[in-house]
Order: sequence, then structure tokens, then C-alpha cells
Amino acid sequence: MTVHGSIPLSILDLSPVPHGGTGADALRNSVDLARAAERAGYRRYWVAEHHLASGVASSSPGVLVGLIASATSRIRVGSAAVQLPVTSPLQAVEQFGTVAALHPGRVDLGLGRFDLHKILRLAGSAPAPDAEPPPLPPARVVDGLLVPPPARFRGDLSTYVHLAGLIGIRPDDPAPDYDAQVGSILDFIGGAARRPDGTPVTVPAAEGADLDVWILGSSAGESARVAGTRGLPFAASYHTSPSTVLDTVDAYRRAFRPSARLAAPYVVVSADVVVAETQERAERLAAPYAQWVLDIRTGVGARPYVTPEQAAAREWTPAERAIVADRVETQFVGTPEAVVDRLTTLARVTGADELLVTTITTDHADRVRSTELLADAWAEHAGARTGSTAQESHPEASVR
Repeated sequence: MTVHGSIPLSILDLSPVPHGGTGADALRNSVDLARAAERAGYRRYWVAEHHLASGVASSSPGVLVGLIASATSRIRVGSAAVQLPVTSPLQAVEQFGTVAALHPGRVDLGLGRFDLHKILRLAGSAPAPDAEPPPLPPARVVDGLLVPPPARFRGDLSTYVHLAGLIGIRPDDPAPDYDAQVGSILDFIGGAARRPDGTPVTVPAAEGADLDVWILGSSAGESARVAGTRGLPFAASYHTSPSTVLDTVDAYRRAFRPSARLAAPYVVVSADVVVAETQERAERLAAPYAQWVLDIRTGVGARPYVTPEQAAAREWTPAERAIVADRVETQFVGTPEAVVDRLTTLARVTGADELLVTTITTDHADRVRSTELLADAWAEHAGARTGSTAQESHPEASVR
């Protein structure tokens, strides 16, 4: 069975540590899910980068991408995303270039902008005096897609401060130029890297690497602009920042300039999904999601999913609910047909050329099953479309 039609499906995996399990279990589960995704016909399998989180084992995407590429044969593999400056441009392109040398035409180097310098400044600033904050804008429904107001909270930043210290970033260091970092990566691949005196720099693992460079972003800021002006494909996050997704993709498209890599804008949009045979079961499997989001947003960090029973027994305060409301309300949970319908709306409203789905459940088997059910329903949905011209409505240019 193959996922086909005008909009391909891909997967984002965080390598969640299973309830009662270990990081090693999580990594083995990721390899298993990647194989299932390849059998089901998903286009890409991307892995995230998270650090100092007890519930996430995907902390070294370059290594994990290599392992998954070796365990599969056709599906594209990549990062979502290598976090600059946690990893330097040279390290990133050498790691992924090495994988691409053995798996040509299958590797995506996705780059993220992780502004630790801004986080350090925020952590060092005094809290704002107690005052009535301005009201949040109301939620919008745009052609069927929920665009909620942004969450308003200031969580504990101590984990990020500790991470900055571990990798040697200090509050008074100048923030790196993200556009220049991306440019360095492209120069390493294209053989155009130079020392300050103009002498060529040779990076054998990177030069001529058969890989695609992507930018990932969640706002209409620097990432969207850099992706557009450099003519790179772009991935926008509905699953972590649903309030900004429309502005984000619009900013990318407005900034886009054709390049040797890409003739027209190409947008992937992410969504968090849980699919099961019945609506009731899907909602049960998704019940721990709110606690997961709360832990991340309040600085506790991603922890292993609690069980659905534990999630059902938890008592929430109104303030806690407000912190996670935008994420919980935009998670796509339900039967295959219901989730396909909501994903179709997401693709239509954002103009996405591809969708990137991410799923976490307490038990790994339920995550695999969700992946398979969605693929079957998506293929059936695509096959039911009238005519065969839909495939031509989203040209991929040079993006595989």
C-alpha cells in the first residue's frame, strides 16, 4: 500500500521514552516505526532534537538518521531539526553528508534556529510587575481550520540555561547570524567555503553531498525569511505553534526567491495526530498529551507519557488548562476518516505541499497502529478524488 495523491504524508518522531521503559527502548521503537512508515508509503521520516528531557531519546539526530537510513531502504530520512547553535554548521553538514554518502538521494538536513541567547536574556531579566495583561485575541476558524490564540505563560527556563552552560554559551556572547550559518552549510556542500584570507576550505564529507537542506520555523520571523530568500524548502509547525502557522507560511512565500535548489516555494506543515479504530479509543490514547505539553511548557521537560488511566484521574486547574489549550484543541484525534478530514482542511488552508504528522502514545504498538490506519485512510481518500490532475497541483520542483 502506498500513500499517494496530491499531498504526501511524512512523519516526525521524537523517540518518546515509553512508560516504564528506557532511552534504548525508545530508539529501538523509532527504528521499528520507521520501517512501518516505509511499508505504509510515507515519504519522509524525520527525527527531532531535544536535550535534557527524560521522556525524549532523540538528542542526536545525525546519529539516529544514520541508524534509521541503514534499517530502511526507500523512505527519505532527516532531521526536524538540527538545532543551531547547539550543533555547529560544520558538524551538521559533516554528519548528514556522511550519511548521504552511503544513502544518496534519501537524506534531508533540516535546520532549526534555537535562540539560546534570547532565552538567557529572558532568564536573567526581572519578571514583569503584576499588572493586568492585554486581552488575548479570540480564536479564529479560517475556512474550517482552528487558529487559536497563543498561550500566555512564562515557564521555568532553568533547563535551557543549564543546556547553554553545557555547550559553552554565555549570556554576553553575541548571538550567531542564522542566515550566515545556513549560508555556511550551503557553501560547504557547494564547495564554495573559504577561509578569511580567501583560501578554499575542503570538507570531503560535505562537498557535493546528495542531500536536501530544509529550514524549519514556527513564526513569521528569521527562519521563514532565510528559507525564502535562500530558495529552500520550509517546514512550518501547526502542532507546536498553531496560532502562528498562517502568518509563518505567508512570510516564507512572500520572501521566496527561486534558487538552483528550488524553483518555487515548497511548504510542509506539521500536525499532532492520534488515530484509532473508534473515536472513544483515540481520545483515550490521546489523554496523556496535555500533561506532556504542560511539562514542556513549564520547564519540567518532556517526561514519559503517563497512562491513559493516570491522565483521566488528574485534576487540572484553570491556569494549567490555559497553558495547554492551544495545543490540545488543535491535536487531531479520532477515527481514520475524521483525522483525514481535518488534515485535508489543514493542507487546504495553509496551502501545504506535504503534511508532517507526529504521534505519541503510551504504548508503542498504538503509535504504530495509528501510523498504519492513517496511511490506509489517506490512500483511500486520495484514490477517491475525482480525476488524476490533483498530483499536478502541487509541483515539488527539486524537492524529492
